[in-house]
Formats: sequence, C-alpha cells, structure tokens
Amino acid sequence: MERARCIVEGGSMAKIGIIVAIMVATVALLRVPALAGAEDWNDANIRWLKYDEGLATAKKEQKPVCLVFFTSWCPHCANFAKVFQSPDVVAKSKAFVMVRINGDDDRALSDQYKPDGSYIPRTFFLSPQGELIPELTAGRAQYKYFYDEFKPAGILAGMDAALQKFSKP
Repeated sequence: MERARCIVEGGSMAKIGIIVAIMVATVALLRVPALAGAEDWNDANIRWLKYDEGLATAKKEQKPVCLVFFTSWCPHCANFAKVFQSPDVVAKSKAFVMVRINGDDDRALSDQYKPDGSYIPRTFFLSPQGELIPELTAGRAQYKYFYDEFKPAGILAGMDAALQKFSKP
C-alpha cells in the first residue's frame, strides 16, 4: 500500500492519465468524419464550372452534366468532397461537364432540383441539353440522389450509367 501511495504522490499516475487521455483523443480524432467547411472538391484536377457556363459547355461539347449541390456547413458534403480525390473519379469526370453549386448561395437554383427533397449533398446527371434525367439515381428508395459519401464506387456507378445513357450509337 505504501508503494501505491508513493506512485500517486510522485505524479506517475497523473502522467499515465495524461498519456491515456492523449491516446483516446488521438483515436477519436482519427475516426471523426470531415469537418463541415473543410471540403476539398479537388479543384486542381477537376474542372468545376458554374451552372450557366456548365450548361452552355455541355450543349457545345455534347457531354452530360454531373451537377452537385452542397453547402459549406454540411459534414456529409465535406465527406462527399473527398470522393472526388479518387483518381478513377478524376479520370471519369473528363467525360462530363462538372458543376458544383452551394445551395445556400443559390437557393432558387437549388429549389429547381429537389425532386425528392432538398437534402444535401444531392448529385444529378443532366443530358447535354441540360435536362434532368430522373432515373439516374444512387439506387436508394429515399434520398435518391445522395451518393455514398465515403466510397467512390457510388458516384462512379452513376457516372457509368449516365455515360451509357448518353453514349452515341
């Protein structure tokens, strides 16, 4: 008992407590999803256009549009942004006109694209003429246009379906 009191009084238990707290905090931080406002949509490798410019480019180049609605405060959007870091998504994006819209900055436009609600992120595929193709979804019964926010496979499958729909015979 005397030895235990010496360890506690000597500060060793306090040091162990601090080390344990640091370890727990580190593990917790590594498992936390992306923080809202910290999104990186890979602007360096994906050419994101504004809505009007994107529709004009799609019509001119006869490419389908990948239209993403997000907000800067949404943690799901920050997670989804990471999907666009995938080399496969970057490569596939070259076949699309990529348009990204902050729904808070353009509410009127966001309100035009909410066939099953105004949740975010929402990703739509449009024809080269700018028409929404409602059957191109993430395959969910609810939140049909909410693609997997962690894995590129979801958005890649959507891109493949859009390219197949708009491929020239």
